[in-house]
Amino acid sequence: MARRRPRIERAPRISRRTAALTALGAASLALFSVLVPIHTVLYGTSLPLSFILGGALCAAPLLSLRHPRWAVAMFCAAAFTLPLLVVPTLATEAPWPWSVPALLSFVLLVGIVTFIHGARAGVFPLAIGALLSLTAPLLRPEIVATPATAGSVTADLIVTTSLAAAMFLVSILVAGRVRVSAELTRERAHSALEESRRALVEERTRIARELHDVIAHSMSVIQVQASTARYRLPEIGDAASVEFDSIAATARTSLTEMRRMLGVLRTEDQTAELAPQQGIDDIPALVDTIRRAGVTVGLEITGAVADAPQAVQIAAFRIAQEALSNAVRHASGAAVTVRVQADADIIGIRVRNSPATTPTTSIGGGYGLRGMRERIELLGGSFTASPTADGGWEVAASLPLHESPSTPPIAPITQETP
Repeated sequence: MARRRPRIERAPRISRRTAALTALGAASLALFSVLVPIHTVLYGTSLPLSFILGGALCAAPLLSLRHPRWAVAMFCAAAFTLPLLVVPTLATEAPWPWSVPALLSFVLLVGIVTFIHGARAGVFPLAIGALLSLTAPLLRPEIVATPATAGSVTADLIVTTSLAAAMFLVSILVAGRVRVSAELTRERAHSALEESRRALVEERTRIARELHDVIAHSMSVIQVQASTARYRLPEIGDAASVEFDSIAATARTSLTEMRRMLGVLRTEDQTAELAPQQGIDDIPALVDTIRRAGVTVGLEITGAVADAPQAVQIAAFRIAQEALSNAVRHASGAAVTVRVQADADIIGIRVRNSPATTPTTSIGGGYGLRGMRERIELLGGSFTASPTADGGWEVAASLPLHESPSTPPIAPITQETP
């Protein structure tokens, strides 16, 4: 009995949205913790007003995620009031009317509104913030009375407006890039889904064609035997001959209906398959083809597999083919083992692969397994597909050799916790 390895608990991954909100909250808190003491000490603003107006300035970027209009209004009110509360003698010793924390908060607000809500929404905080920058010098002319102070204020206004405009343009470019990338991802997912659905439809159509070949052969034999009964068995009476003729006519009608149905299922780009359908005897050739591709494949066939009905032969080959294809696509570098065993009642097929040795980016929709399951259930068998304890994968199927009310299923796959 294999020992169970201890389960390794993995910490849940943090989503991008959570990480972005955390980063934005940290940035707002850092700006607030710097803005309050700077305006209190360097600009002479009272501490309560610094807390209130600084909180409005720094909380506006967070509020703009859901309510951009309220965020812009709150920011503009604080940005209009805060420069007017400065002590004139202190305004000449620090950047004015925009302090560095207020400038960074303004730039952050413009960037977030533009990125989240679009360029039209981002224009409003940019334009209103630039206009508000001019109102403080107009309302406090005593601060810009000297040429040196006027030059400092002009430089502050130019730097603030330039940085906000640059953030506006960068946000537009980044938002466009993210939007295009999201659309490409959706298109790829849609294309993969459509491809998987197409593969499922093709598999069902192929099953219908294969069933047609099997049943048509049997119906043809019935029709020939019934049509020639009166010539092969002269001792039968006229009533029996009429009954055999009716059976032959029914068989011919059934064949015609089957061919008509197959014509509906077949698409224009599908041609009739003239080669005989593959069976269990063709599995060794299939394995040799996979081996030539560089995959290590072991094969074991035991029992009287040649005595299986044709429908079972075809199903067994298709299961081995699809399971090998899945192992090659999804478990690159893994070793594969194919076992086919027949007894008096069932044929069991197991295809098992070891864990992949190299990373693979192949993504499937599970329609190959679904097609195999439908094929098995159509014949009254059982099908399982699940990971193994060592990290590999195993496909197991049982096909009944004879019709019976209950077909014994294949032994269930025991899965241990990795």
